[in-house]
Amino acid sequence: MSTALRTTPYGTGGGLLVTPAEPSAGPGALAGVEPKELLDLLAEAGFLLLRGFGADMASFTDLVQRTSTSTTLDPARDFYSEVAQKVDAGHAEVGLHTENGNSPFRSHLAWFFCEKAAASGSQTTVCDGYRVWDELAEPVRTAFLGQDIVYSRHVAEPQWRAMAHHLTGRPAEEIAVEELVGLAASMPGTEVTPEADGGVRYSFRTPAAAPTLFGERISFANSILGPSFNYEKPRITFADGQELSAELLAAVNETTGALTENLDWADGDVAVIDNTRVMHGRRAITDPRRTIYNALSFVEATEPVAA
Repeated sequence: MSTALRTTPYGTGGGLLVTPAEPSAGPGALAGVEPKELLDLLAEAGFLLLRGFGADMASFTDLVQRTSTSTTLDPARDFYSEVAQKVDAGHAEVGLHTENGNSPFRSHLAWFFCEKAAASGSQTTVCDGYRVWDELAEPVRTAFLGQDIVYSRHVAEPQWRAMAHHLTGRPAEEIAVEELVGLAASMPGTEVTPEADGGVRYSFRTPAAAPTLFGERISFANSILGPSFNYEKPRITFADGQELSAELLAAVNETTGALTENLDWADGDVAVIDNTRVMHGRRAITDPRRTIYNALSFVEATEPVAA
């Protein structure tokens, strides 16, 4: 039996707070959330915060799996269910980014389950790339439309082997670096070069602003402001090798800062974000008891998704 939903605006943009239409829905209500209805709401809102559904790890995992055609992961994080990994990026503030946005593995959706909310601060942040693109000054928009950006960095051998294992299903120790190079060559915009220490250097070319999962409207959704907690910080340039100027980054910071909103978590909340449209980050952790898990997934798109 499906759970009837009630929606109210969340924040100043398109985001929605989604609650059961009947307050007495109680534990287990998340199992009645229909994937199509959820995705239809997400297409309009960009992000949804689901509250009051009695969510736990099992029902969160079930919702992700029912809504998605496949899931992906960060090989540097531990699993807590078939899809969920603990958010463990230290305690410092985390800049805005799309999940896996600096690699060819960006997911369509980013999911979060709050098992234990913080007593203070520690909010997840969201920033709608549609709004950012509309507010950026014309010279900034022109710069980012003029050419792609390129992320490049060194990846240590244990890390690339973990990812190769995930992609191929074969034991990590049996995968030759030449196979990874060949695999990367099949991914648009991606190059991998072996290095003497056993690691590799990869580069990934992609637009900073592009259409989204649900339509052709341009969104400024990328990882140029984002973190590198488990990996070396990438070098980010334009496709011609030119650095992103301090003035350009300052303009992006000013615009995104004015449009960034907080997700104020409560125990049992679930959030789902269109990872092709909305960037997310985090305020500094002030309560280390905060416990949040995330999952990354793909869905059937009605329009092509730009990498």
